[in-house]
Order: sequence, then C-alpha cells, then structure tokens
Amino acid sequence: MKKAVIVLPTYNEAGNIEKVIEGIMEVTAKLEHWDVHTLVVESTSTDDTDEIVTRLQKKHPRLHILRTPKEGLGKAYVRGFKYAIEELKAYLLFEMDADLSHDPKKLPEFFQKIEHGADFVIGSRYIKGGSIPADWGLHRKIYSGLGNTIIRFGFMNLKVTDWTSGFRAIKSWVIEDVIKKIDTFTGYVFQVALLDNAIKKGVHVAELPIQFEDRREGHSKINSFEYIVQTLLY
Repeated sequence: MKKAVIVLPTYNEAGNIEKVIEGIMEVTAKLEHWDVHTLVVESTSTDDTDEIVTRLQKKHPRLHILRTPKEGLGKAYVRGFKYAIEELKAYLLFEMDADLSHDPKKLPEFFQKIEHGADFVIGSRYIKGGSIPADWGLHRKIYSGLGNTIIRFGFMNLKVTDWTSGFRAIKSWVIEDVIKKIDTFTGYVFQVALLDNAIKKGVHVAELPIQFEDRREGHSKINSFEYIVQTLLY
C-alpha cells in the first residue's frame, strides 16, 4: 500500500480547518490501495488553529502537525514536503488549501490520474467542467484568467491550462528532483516555479476540472499585486 500525504499550510484557519480535515478523512477512508495521511503545516497562527488540529489528532491517528515560522506559502510547502518525504516516507504529495476552496470530494479523481500514469496532477479551473466563483469581481477574474493566459504563452506551454492552481497531486520523486530550485520562493509564485521546473524534468502532467470556491471564513492571504510582479519577474 502506497502512502500519500496531503499537505495543508495554515495561518489563522480556525473557522475552516476542522471541516477540511474531517472532509479529507471521510473521503480518503474509502480509498483502496492508499494509506492517506494529512500534514498541517502550522505557521504560528494567532487564533485557535493549532489547538483545533491538536484536538483532532486524538481522533485521527493519520493527522500530523508541523509547526513552522510564518515565512510564506512557498516556504510552508517546502518544509511540509521535506517532512512528508523524510519522516512520513510519502510516495505521493498533495497541495491543498485549508480554507474550503478545494473540495475534498475531488481527491479520488487525483488518485485515479496518478494510478493511470500521471506524475503531476493539477486541479484546473480552466478546462471543461472547471470553474471560478460566479460572483468574483472583474478585477479578480482578470488577475486569475488573464494571469494564467500570460503564463501559458510566456512559457509557450498551452497544454497546461491552470499554472496557478493550488490543488495538486505530485509524486515525491518530482519534488526531490526540483526542491533545491524552488526552496527560495516564499510567496504564491512558488506554484508557478514548481510546475515550470517539473515540466523541465519531463514529468507526465495531467489535469482534472475543479470548481474553485471562495473561502467562507477568515481572510485571503494573497497579495495580488505582489503576486503578479513576482510571477512576471519569474
């Protein structure tokens, strides 16, 4: 049985984290051939996130917590990936938001893509069946849709439709091959850098449609202007 670790970076997600974890546990308990663990990378939240996860660990033995400094999304993922590979011996790693933007019910589809030969699976908002929230303002739609289009043409790789998606499944060997090239990225541009370096290694990338949802509790951590500048520089 292969081990998969779902990495959840958190900062002040007390309003969402229990629902996310319970959703993951419910869905993954039904999977055959996979030993699925969840790793919360907790970046010194000032709310009750840490306490909630610690309480849930008593109920879920496959739930882990890694406490780290608050250094940005990229650093949180790098620390989480290293821990998952070195300490938990993960074969497969997941990126997933802890704010209910990513539906845990989609997880089995990621596993299916991996089982059919993919090395890197992206949950895409921009293929048939995928979507972004209908009530997003025009500026958010431009940031997301136009931003992805610029990246696709910038890299001249039109096959990948969602370069900035944060819902992904990645085989651990891919991370081990590229981690030294991505561990300097702290913000959301980490997502672009990781995928770019993986593609340069010749990995088999697959996409599946996801319906992205706005967070219901808490506040977004993304600085859109900073993200755009960093991405264009990259």
